[in-house]
This record gives sequence, structure tokens and C-alpha cells, in this order.
Amino acid sequence: QVQLVESGGGLVQPGGSLRLSCTTSEIIFRISAMGWYRQAPGKQRDLVATIANSGSANYADSVKGRFTISRDNAKNTVYLQMNGLEPEDTAVYYCNAKNYYGEYWGQGTQVTVSS
Repeated sequence: QVQLVESGGGLVQPGGSLRLSCTTSEIIFRISAMGWYRQAPGKQRDLVATIANSGSANYADSVKGRFTISRDNAKNTVYLQMNGLEPEDTAVYYCNAKNYYGEYWGQGTQVTVSS
């Protein structure tokens, strides 16, 4: 069974920063494009950022210039550095791994931006 384990969510004030982490098995990490999605209450799950095995990254327009996705191949971990957080960023953030064999999701971590 594929497991993606997320951490790093929490409560932060507007303008603050958080870093999310997602770890999975070596074999899954090695063959997968990794990504972060988010789902706010009453809304659909939307892409935030993805990163290919090559390191090529893609971002939603709403987070460009504020969020950075990266992957550490030695630790089988993908990160999402979130700066300049806004109340509109409040959501459950999900880690995603996508490869030839399928698509896998983490359990989600809550990010709340509020004063």
C-alpha cells in the first residue's frame, strides 16, 4: 500500500510562512511526479504546484512568486515552502504522487491563515 505522509500544517497570521513536507517510499518517489493540491471548504480540490523527477516545477497562478515546491531525492521528500500567506490560502493541503502505475494521495494537512 502506497503511503504519503504529510506534515507542517498549522495556523499562521497573514503574511507569514509555513513549510509542508511529504514523505513516501523510495521506489514511489523515484518514479513519480510529486505535487501539492488544496481544497477549501465547499470547493473543489485544486492544483497548487507540481514537480517532475527532473526538477521542473509548475505552479498555479494564485501562488506564483509566493510558494516554492522542491524535492529531496535523498530523503524521498517533497516540500512546499509557502511565503506571504493570505487568508485565501486556507485549505486542506494534499500531497500527490503520480506515475505510470497510478495516482496516490496523502491524508491532508490543514493550513489556516488568520489573524
